[in-house]
Amino acid sequence: MKYFLVGYMACGKTRRGKIMAEELGVRFIDLDVYITKREHRTVFQIFSEEGEHGFRKLETRYLQEICGLYKDFVLSTGGGTPCFNGNMAYMNSQGQTLFLNTDLEIIIERLIRGKHKRPVVSRLNDAELRVFVRRHWKERLPFYQQAKEVVTG
Repeated sequence: MKYFLVGYMACGKTRRGKIMAEELGVRFIDLDVYITKREHRTVFQIFSEEGEHGFRKLETRYLQEICGLYKDFVLSTGGGTPCFNGNMAYMNSQGQTLFLNTDLEIIIERLIRGKHKRPVVSRLNDAELRVFVRRHWKERLPFYQQAKEVVTG
C-alpha cells in the first residue's frame, strides 16, 4: 500500500512518516530528500536557480517516479506538493492520503525556530512569518482537505 502524508510545512510529516513506515514494515521516503538526491542540489538551490515553478515541475516528476518504482511506502510530501499539477488527485488515485492537521500556532513556532531550512519563509522576520503562514495555510487547506483521512494533532 502507498501512503502519502500531506500537510503544511513543519506539521510533522517526516517524523510521523518514519514512525508509521517502521510500524507497517515498509519503506519511508521523504520527497524533498529524494529530489535532493536525484538532482544533486538542495531544495533551496533549486528554488534559487529555477524558482518555485521549476521546483514544482521536478516535484511532480519525482512523485510519479516514486509511485512507479515502489509498491509499498510511506511518503512525506512537501507542504506544497498537493497544491500543484494535480498532485493531490494523483496521490488519491495511487493510495491512501492522510492530512496531518497540526495546530497552526505549533507550526508557526516550529517555523520560527527552523526557518533557515525553509526557502519559502527563510527571509521573513517573525512577524512577517506569522502573517504569511496564516494566509498561506488558508490557501492550501482546500487541497489538504481532499485527503482521504485527516489526522489531528
